[in-house]
Amino acid sequence: MFQALAKSSADPGPQAAGWMQTMASHKLLVPPPKALLKPLSIPKRLLLGPGPSNLAPRIMSAGAMQIIGPMDKEMYQIMDEIKEGIQYVFQTRNPLTLVITGSGHCALEAALVNVLEPGDSFLVGVNGIWGQRAMEVGERMGARVHPMTKDPGGHYTLQEVEEGLAQHKPVLLFLTHGESSTGVLQPLDGFGELCHRYKCLLLVDSVASLGGTPLYMDQQGIDILYSGSQKVLNAPPGTSFISFSDKAKKKMYSRKTKPFSFYLDIKWLANFWGCDDQPRMYHHTIPVISLYGLRESLALIAEQGLENSWRQHREATAYLHRRLQALGLQLFVKDPALRLPTVTAVAVPAGYDWRDIVSYVLDHFDIQIIGGLGPSTGKVRGSASRPSGRNQTHHPSLSRCAPGLGEARVIQEPRPRSIQKGPLSKGYPVKCVLSPLLPPQPAEVTGCSLYDSTRNVLPSL
Repeated sequence: MFQALAKSSADPGPQAAGWMQTMASHKLLVPPPKALLKPLSIPKRLLLGPGPSNLAPRIMSAGAMQIIGPMDKEMYQIMDEIKEGIQYVFQTRNPLTLVITGSGHCALEAALVNVLEPGDSFLVGVNGIWGQRAMEVGERMGARVHPMTKDPGGHYTLQEVEEGLAQHKPVLLFLTHGESSTGVLQPLDGFGELCHRYKCLLLVDSVASLGGTPLYMDQQGIDILYSGSQKVLNAPPGTSFISFSDKAKKKMYSRKTKPFSFYLDIKWLANFWGCDDQPRMYHHTIPVISLYGLRESLALIAEQGLENSWRQHREATAYLHRRLQALGLQLFVKDPALRLPTVTAVAVPAGYDWRDIVSYVLDHFDIQIIGGLGPSTGKVRGSASRPSGRNQTHHPSLSRCAPGLGEARVIQEPRPRSIQKGPLSKGYPVKCVLSPLLPPQPAEVTGCSLYDSTRNVLPSL
């Protein structure tokens, strides 16, 4: 039998032979790219921007594990464990809790696509880039968007929000818990109860804050909460997670129109992630390797404990702030109670161009910090703190960052990569962020975040 199979495979027959001849009748127009004929090489550096963050060895090892099918029972078990981990870091018992294949932007769109219908009133707190993005998505969906705009560094009070709720009668309010473009921590206590009095749902972005500062979804009355994998959790970028309260679920499941995105349709995703007690149906091919890393990152924070993570971020932030202020640098957020423990915004000293400072710290110290985003672009520069081990002191990593900023600031023109006087000569703030630099906007901020996860084991640089 095997000989017959071998003979049949060796003799493709006249029809197949003609097909192969046709396929070979065209010459290749594009040669193999030279860059792809050699292995990939990535420089080692300390990532202290807004994200991604350096990965712990356990998380990196997960990326080398055997791939399994997205509908294998073992994969379903991993998905269930991830859901439990999300419920832990969100502090929620919501059954409708799942992962979105995509970044935090994707989770934001998933929330708005499923909750809002054309013509719905949508109240948006715009005190940085993420409020701007929420407003943009809402407008594209046909919602009646009502922005509450603040200057960079501002936050919202209960009275201000109540005025907006009374005036616009929205079905949904958006607030950013940790505004990474300015380093502001938005208080959340009381906002859920206030929204519910006005029959409004509360949507909160916790991409830059989750795991680094206290957050209680159920106790704070948050109806929709989402976050990302690559910040404090130290997982690979590319996945986000979201949870919906019963009130939010009722709004989504009683809508009159279908969500315009099939890919982000929560009814389908809820089934795929085992949230509806029905047999799971295939929806899309999930990023198996990325989910391995997310599972391990959630396991690490579960082992460490949320309260320990919050405490260590608070201590790391206080240490970094002392070091920065000792250099004569000014923090962008004046009120210590409103400073985000995961992102520090620092004012660019008068006479310095934030781009030169960022470049100098990267070139000479292998440390990545970054400028502001959106309305804070060019206003702030940042330096982040990240401890050198999960249960080790955070001081070594921070001690590397602060001197780098100090040297960049005082470097003289004759030295390599000297800091020249640039357009930012008015003491604009600088922000510490942990995310990639977005396309240039009006230059006002530079940033570096304090995604100083105390669970992260850094490579030796």
